[in-house]
Amino acid sequence: MKTDIILCGVGGQGILTIATIIGEAALADDLYIKQAEVHGMSQRGGDVQSMLRLSSDPIFSDLVPTGSADVIISMEPMEALRYVRYLKPDGWVITSSAPLVNIPNYPDAEALSAELSRQPHVIALDIERLAKENAVPRSSNVILLGAAAHALGLGLDKLEAAVRRVFERKGDAVVEANVKALTVGKEAAVC
Repeated sequence: MKTDIILCGVGGQGILTIATIIGEAALADDLYIKQAEVHGMSQRGGDVQSMLRLSSDPIFSDLVPTGSADVIISMEPMEALRYVRYLKPDGWVITSSAPLVNIPNYPDAEALSAELSRQPHVIALDIERLAKENAVPRSSNVILLGAAAHALGLGLDKLEAAVRRVFERKGDAVVEANVKALTVGKEAAVC
């Protein structure tokens, strides 16, 4: 088993939390993991990216080579396009469909959608809307993770257990909200 993952978004969207959950699930599944992160101006709404490499065999580099990512999980559609060059020809893009317009020359939303649709496997969900509709407004990132579960090579049960471990110090209500968010994302993803 080998899965190369690019996680991306804008500072404050929960990208590193997703990385932590995936890492916990991988370690519980006795997989090797390597991770590299970039926090460029993350506190000011800048690009945040994490590369995760999971494998049943030892991993020697934490960087995902261009053209080899199995999945891109993006909290923001423009950020998904920023990293699409890393995607395998048959890789998956799992992204929020709602742009976070944080720069004056942000691309047109329709143009972004059209560009993303050129990829062979794309799931684009309005995760903010899903979070509000399901009363988990602070868990849109975990909804996106649930939508990506099929592409990660980790079972939903492993991801749920990892969600429980990652959020347990925040109390039962936060744990249950994030478990619900994971399920909402999984059910909303149409593959």
